Amino acid sequence: MADYWQYIPLFQNLNEDELQQVKHIFASIAVRSGTDIISEGEEGDEMFILVDGKVRISKAMLMKGMTLPLSELKNPSKVLANLDDSSFPMFGEIALIDRDQRSATVTVVEDSEFLVTDRMKFFEFVGKHPAIGGKLLMTIGKRLTATVRRNNNELVKLTTALALALSRTNR
Repeated sequence: MADYWQYIPLFQNLNEDELQQVKHIFASIAVRSGTDIISEGEEGDEMFILVDGKVRISKAMLMKGMTLPLSELKNPSKVLANLDDSSFPMFGEIALIDRDQRSATVTVVEDSEFLVTDRMKFFEFVGKHPAIGGKLLMTIGKRLTATVRRNNNELVKLTTALALALSRTNR
């Protein structure tokens, strides 16, 4: 696909001129299979968009310093998703916004290509082009709110299941 930019959800609300302007803050990088492009717990400020290849997103099942029977596992983590380039998924938008610790690990499972930008480039662009920046931030915000809603639903399911399990053990 020669010009995939127009299909990337982050850019869905940009016209052609705006898209041409925003392209300058992204670099294209190739990453080999087996590489963690984002590692949970590390600090970072880069955001990635998968444009070719496949990745796996995983999260540790234990918080640092926690000891449970799960600690007997060599790497107690849960795969949250296996994603390919068909929907141009975005990773690292939380760190782009708040420059905090990464919330999950993203591992390249097949040689891949990404578009990448960092906090400084992104917010410098937003400052110079507030109308375009507003559109980009609105798209990122909508994605983050969808994630919060999905996580809230999962949390309700989890706490309900835990309450049921505990009520059965107390009988």
